[in-house]
Amino acid sequence: MTGRHSLRGGTGRAVALFFLAPLVGEYLLGNTPITDVSSLFLFAPLYGGGALLIRETARRRGRGWPTIILLAAAYALLEEGPVDMMLWNPSYGGFDIAAAYSGTYVPALGTSVQMLQDVLSMHTVWSVCVPIALVESFGRDHDRAVPWLGRFGVTVTAVLFVAGAALLAAAQIAQTRFVASPGELAWCSAAIVALVVAAFALRPRPAVATAVAAPPAPWMVGVTAFGVTSVYWGREFLGDGVSQWAVAAAWFVLVAASVALGVRWCRCPGWGAAHRLALAGGALLTYAWVGVSHARDLDVPRSVAVTGNVVFGVGAVVLLAIGARAVRRRGSAAAI
Repeated sequence: MTGRHSLRGGTGRAVALFFLAPLVGEYLLGNTPITDVSSLFLFAPLYGGGALLIRETARRRGRGWPTIILLAAAYALLEEGPVDMMLWNPSYGGFDIAAAYSGTYVPALGTSVQMLQDVLSMHTVWSVCVPIALVESFGRDHDRAVPWLGRFGVTVTAVLFVAGAALLAAAQIAQTRFVASPGELAWCSAAIVALVVAAFALRPRPAVATAVAAPPAPWMVGVTAFGVTSVYWGREFLGDGVSQWAVAAAWFVLVAASVALGVRWCRCPGWGAAHRLALAGGALLTYAWVGVSHARDLDVPRSVAVTGNVVFGVGAVVLLAIGARAVRRRGSAAAI
């Protein structure tokens, strides 16, 4: 396949990622009701533009998932820091954020450890990495690391992303009259820069299997991903007597264990497209059940909330089924 054909075929996948990212990050999670589906076009430049820029930047430089993950973490801090300032706004979205996260509040940061953990978890995993992995699963294996857009496409995406970020920032300031302090913006900006530098300081390694054992079956990878991400969200059901610092410490343990397991699996001979799809799919389905819980907090009729849960939940399952079929068909064709 020539570079021109790769870019032509990639345009459709780029558009898919542009809209899938906000569909997962806002609608499947239950933060935005189905009756407000028109806001998808407002969310897409920030969510979709961010995910697409991260994917294209990493793939153009021959980088893999370590770079994508670190850039996704930088995006998380950018969106919820300098852009909409949720990290520091005590009444963001009309909720008493200060009270909800008071247990691990750090005065020097102006925010809490658990708030940072939630921001990094939700945006790194679900707003960026899961949509990228899902859309890449529909392409051929040798096209997975190929850029989808040319220079013009990347430029347009960057303009849309900057415009979306500026629009959200202006809207938040106009609506809430809240602006973070210079010190808060400074440390967050420094952290963003550090993550970006780290993303490109990592030297890409050749995709060579270093483990001896075969990876688990794709279905087991999916179940594990669903279980691990559900454990993270399960903290919402803990009693008030549980130490929030203990919960925050458990987050670090869970992340470290997940990264170690993921690295071990991806270095196994036989790790492939089906496993990557299962990993992303397990996390995707976690958002489906979490969305049911979040939808109850929306100021909309219960029937509307339930309808949104069903529509977007079924959509997630259908997307995974289509992706799994595409992976199987490519595997069958390769075996012929």
